[in-house]
Amino acid sequence: MEVATADFRRWDELIPDTLGVIFTKLPLRERLTVIPRVCKSWASAVNGPYCWQEIDIYDWCTRSEPRHIERMVEMLVTRSSGSIRKLCASGLQTERIFTFIAENAGSLRNLRLPRCDVNDFAVEQMTRKLSMISILDLSYCIRIGSNAIETIGKNCKRLEVFCRNMHPLDTSGKPLEDAEAFAVASTMPKLKSLEMTYNLITNEGVYQIFSLCPNLEHLDLRGCWGVKLDNMYVKQSFPKLNVLGPQVSGYYEREECSDISDSSDSEYDDSDMDEYDFYDDESDDGMWYHDGRIEELEFRVYEGGIEDAAMYWPPSP
Repeated sequence: MEVATADFRRWDELIPDTLGVIFTKLPLRERLTVIPRVCKSWASAVNGPYCWQEIDIYDWCTRSEPRHIERMVEMLVTRSSGSIRKLCASGLQTERIFTFIAENAGSLRNLRLPRCDVNDFAVEQMTRKLSMISILDLSYCIRIGSNAIETIGKNCKRLEVFCRNMHPLDTSGKPLEDAEAFAVASTMPKLKSLEMTYNLITNEGVYQIFSLCPNLEHLDLRGCWGVKLDNMYVKQSFPKLNVLGPQVSGYYEREECSDISDSSDSEYDDSDMDEYDFYDDESDDGMWYHDGRIEELEFRVYEGGIEDAAMYWPPSP
């Protein structure tokens, strides 16, 4: 009696974009060090754009040095071949890397660069070329101000989510001023979500945002001690608007930009990576495969990381 053979398709025969979707579910380390060594078709898929349309390396960045972060961002954005839609990284410091992102990531819709050393010039260069962005996070970027925010609003006409959270140590003791709030209100009319924790704004700036951002659904004002809202008035006048703060209680482990159009988790989980020591400089295992050749990029886990990654947020004064 003849046994019918099931019609299974070999894994190495799957089309590259299908493999890419599957590989995005794997941790970053495995995609860069394990997958390329399985077979030629898998190496080709992981070296192509299919795995890198959404890049979230925030957690890895908090454990790495700036020079390694920038090399990683450059490598992954290059692999995306211009198809990247989401980029989340922190600790970027040089104008060169911001220029690189602007010139090679024109399809970006979601850009998160908290704790980066971005300045007004870099903001202008990026937003002028990344006009399709609808979600932007520039939290804890202390070198930009109202001029940069105005530039963002003028260049990114589709912006719906904007995060401009600050660390309390960066704003403590400084005078109140509404320049950033006025810049948001006058240039970002399509906003649905706005985060401005520990900013120096007052009631005047907040009500200006209320008046000129009619689509606003979420506003985070925790730690904005210059704001004293009439809660009853806000509920009656803006029933669809959810306002948080200015009161703050307890611990705030990590500030996340609210993403109303993207509910996916971080693209990898590195909770078990402390046991590894990636990698010895003199070892072949310490290199990355990139476009068919050895990439001289170290992937180390550093003790420590960015200061105040888990920070205590002081209570209301």
